[in-house]
This record gives sequence, C-alpha cells and structure tokens, in this order.
Amino acid sequence: MAQSDIKDPYAVLGVAKNASEADIKKAYRQLAKKLHPDLNPGDKAKAEQFSAVTAAYDLLGDPEKRRRFDAGEIDANQQETPERQYYRSYADADPSGRYAFDGDFDDLGSFFSQAFGGRAGGFGRGGAQMKVRGKDRHFHLQVSLMEALKGAKKTVGLPEGGRISISIPAGIEDGKSLRLSGKGEAGRNGGPAGDAYVRVDITPDPVFERDGDDIKMDLPVSIDEAVLGATVSVPTIDGRVNLKVPQNSSSGRVMRLKGKGAPKSGGHGAGDLLVRLKIVMPETPDKALEDAIRDWRSRYSYDPRADWKGGNR
Repeated sequence: MAQSDIKDPYAVLGVAKNASEADIKKAYRQLAKKLHPDLNPGDKAKAEQFSAVTAAYDLLGDPEKRRRFDAGEIDANQQETPERQYYRSYADADPSGRYAFDGDFDDLGSFFSQAFGGRAGGFGRGGAQMKVRGKDRHFHLQVSLMEALKGAKKTVGLPEGGRISISIPAGIEDGKSLRLSGKGEAGRNGGPAGDAYVRVDITPDPVFERDGDDIKMDLPVSIDEAVLGATVSVPTIDGRVNLKVPQNSSSGRVMRLKGKGAPKSGGHGAGDLLVRLKIVMPETPDKALEDAIRDWRSRYSYDPRADWKGGNR
C-alpha cells in the first residue's frame, strides 16, 4: 500500500515520543474520524492528511516498527537506514589490514557471511551448502469496518511482482496480524520459505464504532419521536431493522439490539448493537413548536438536573 512521505510520525499524530500505545491509537482514531475521505468527499487536502496520519499510525501503532524507528534502524517511511558497517571493521585487530579468524572451521560460514555480506556460499562442515530459511515478510492492509465485521477477500502486491490473496476472517480486530505460511521470501540452498505477516488496520466508519464484541451507533430522532414514541428504521451490519423508540425517551438513552454486533471469536454468536438516541432539533426555529413548549412550560415545570451529580460541584 502506498503511503505518504512523512518526516516525524509523532508530530503527524500530535503525540509525545513517550506516548503509550493507547494514546497513539486514540490520537489516530480522533484524526481519522475528522479526515476520513468518506466524511470529506472531494477534499484532496484532507485526503492527503488522512494518508499521512494512516502512514504514521502504521509505523507507531506496531510496537516492533516503532522500536526500530526509535532505534534509527528504519526511517519514518519504513525504509531501512544504511548500515554503518564496513569490511575494514573486521580487521581492526590486525595492523596489516588482513582479516583475522579465531574459531574452528564450523564458524567459517558465519565469518565469511559477515565479512563479505553473505556471499560466502553458505559453508558448513566439509564445504556443504547450508539450508537457510527465507526471511519473513511484513505487510500492512487497510480494510473498512464492514469488511472486518463481515469478512472479505483481499490481495497485497509483492515487491518482485505478483500478488498474495488473503481471506479476512469475519470479526477480526484492529491491529491483528494474519500469518500466511510459506508466503515470505524464498529460502536458500533448498531451505524453506519464510512466512508473510499481514497486519490489519481498520479504518473508522462514519456510522458504526466497535467496542469489543459490541457495536455502537448514534441514532438521530426528532423531538416528537422522543416524546411520543416511534418506530424507526436503523442500519445494522446485516441490513436494516425496525427499532421501537419508547415514549418520553431522553437524548442519550441506549437501546440494545441483541446479536446485532460483531461476530465473536470462534464463530460462537455475536455481540450486541448499542443504539444511542440523539434528539435533533429542526434546523430553523419553528414558532408553533416554540409556542407549544412555552405554553407547556408555563403550566408544567420539572428540573432535569434534580438528581444530577454535577449539581453539587
């Protein structure tokens, strides 16, 4: 996946260098919610910012990548930094400049591998070729929340060309890695291939938010629906369903739809969908509504903060 060039991933996410994993994840989610292309269609500037934020989180959200970046082993764009090690360094103990060897013949393979960048041919006892396992590969894959919840088929490109097909299991969580056995780099001298590890990053959804096995969402309702009650069509990951809003519902009330959440690990059922009501007033003032409320207030009165804990602060 192409990533934006960045200089300081900590600055991009707006976190300190000693920030915890939770702080980094929180910063990413807050920025992603504001910058996500689905919420800002046609805004190229925000799309570029979102790309930079995602690239920064891909680096800092992975503990091993973050360690390597902080240690200077890779740069902010996850490119290997030049290794400052020269052939001469192996001869410092020899004034003549010749390479010295202080081991038995079984160590020749590793000695030549270090001294000549791995071009010694993999010597073993008696000059036999040593089987060397291929290196593991690490990939990063972005999927939508719906793809993570429902499962999906994806592919990632290989540096030398070609693609690897990946099955995203339904219910996978953000930051989890999938291991693809034998899909890493080829081994040498008949050695086995390495493995491929694909880290899954879930992009924020404009409607749903995952919380463990549950899914949360806000449902806008009108003042009359909240006061009088109503049946409202709401989206779920399996399609729309009708939700009954009880009479006299306050903004912030949570309605629970059993089994409409994220699939549980192992395929044993699903969490719940938690629907939080959000009373939305008309965009423009309505005189008839104002008169009705004013008349109601003159005859009836109640204190909505009577039992509020903040009243004594």
